Amino acid sequence: MKRTMTLAVAVLAALAVTGIAFAGDAGKEVTLEGTILCAKCSLKEKRDGCQNVLAVGSGDEVEYYYLVKNDVYEKVGDVCTAKKRARVTGILSDRDGKHWLEPKEIVPIEKKS
Repeated sequence: MKRTMTLAVAVLAALAVTGIAFAGDAGKEVTLEGTILCAKCSLKEKRDGCQNVLAVGSGDEVEYYYLVKNDVYEKVGDVCTAKKRARVTGILSDRDGKHWLEPKEIVPIEKKS
């Protein structure tokens, strides 16, 4: 029982740290931390061009947030086959069955050595 409770607390703490947003957050400004990757090149989606996606979570609990192309997105550029850890602040929305995030700020997260 103690082990189960410890695991439950660890999972809740991980969700709080990674900042997974929920459907009720649509239209709100959120800050999410994860890995920016390409929907076409990394996720193998059929697309005409690259599309940055923020992957939040790990293992079987990953949520994907498609980044709206705007001036902030263009400063980062398409990541293509690379992966970049980042903290993204923006406005959350849902369309076509996907989470979209209109970035206001993208801050790179440096790898710890």
